[in-house]
Amino acid sequence: MKHIFIICIPLLFLASANVQAQNTIKSPLAPFPAQGVVQRNSGFQLENYWVWDGSVIKGDDGLYHMFASRWPKSITFHPGWMMMSEVVHATSERVEGPYTFQSVVLPARGAEYWDGRSTHNPTIRKHGDTYLLFYMGSTHPFADPEPNVPLLLSDHRCILGRANKRIGLATAKSPYGPWTRYDKPILETKPGTFYSFLTSNPAPVVHDDGSVLMIFKSRQYVGTPENPRHSPMMLGLARAPHYLGPYEVVGDQPIFGPDRFGEVEDPFVWQSRHGGYELIAKDMTGRLCGEPHAAIYAYSPDGENWTLATPPKSYTRVLRWDDGTTQTMGHLERPFLYIENGYPRYLFAATADGPGGFNNATKTWVVAIPLVSE
Repeated sequence: MKHIFIICIPLLFLASANVQAQNTIKSPLAPFPAQGVVQRNSGFQLENYWVWDGSVIKGDDGLYHMFASRWPKSITFHPGWMMMSEVVHATSERVEGPYTFQSVVLPARGAEYWDGRSTHNPTIRKHGDTYLLFYMGSTHPFADPEPNVPLLLSDHRCILGRANKRIGLATAKSPYGPWTRYDKPILETKPGTFYSFLTSNPAPVVHDDGSVLMIFKSRQYVGTPENPRHSPMMLGLARAPHYLGPYEVVGDQPIFGPDRFGEVEDPFVWQSRHGGYELIAKDMTGRLCGEPHAAIYAYSPDGENWTLATPPKSYTRVLRWDDGTTQTMGHLERPFLYIENGYPRYLFAATADGPGGFNNATKTWVVAIPLVSE
């Protein structure tokens, strides 16, 4: 037995090494740029509203245009956004802001529409002369929540609103609109798949030919017919030959999930200067980057097969303010990178005061964090 044990060890080691070699992609990434000093008045906030989900593009008018989500502070932050969020437009002369509210872009439009009661998760892109606003929409047939009455995840509006989350697209020739909304989402759910429960958090790359690679968040129905539940969060990959579709999910497995890397959400993806794609996403447990609710940094040559960078962390929840103070934010998520000449220059993120936990916050806003290559 002793001799057999000695022989098996190298064999097992070689088998493990071979599996690792087959699953390893060589990453060309340098460490993610460091977070610089943040201006207190940067980004976007609105009195009497929860603000989330900032996404920025420079317009032909020389202004910077942010698309973000808002919903009244008179309803509970979470899950109020599932019922009454709307996408809004704001502008600034400087990329970091502060941004000034301009208009509501995607308002409620009736329970009969797939996105009729809530619009959220905006991501702005442009192809040719057309602005592309990817977003999550949802609907339910019930009355709006009463102001100042606490909401729970068990609320019937929340249960249906969450299950109806889908990814859609609106288009316009100007960031000021008018915006064309479509009667169907671009990415539906599909029974028996890892995205059977919902699709949300679109992270698109629009290529020069108009084709799209899109990372998205999903959940799956699990449990039994008598006790249906949803799975932890996963990230999937979809492709389309044109930004209007059709969008097809690639493969039958998520690219990130509890059984593949770990549970992450809030992806942002872009074309790498090295070829292929780069991605940042919120690390739900800290297992991957070492800090819960900070973010990972990853690389893929094709958008389907990913490897974590070295080091694997992109950003931390610890911010340095221009008044000399340092603060660990209660939340820092929904990241969006403003990229110039292939380099990330600013990280826009939804943030909240308080110690953490959505409903411990008294204020939320979008913050602009300068990025500095070391």
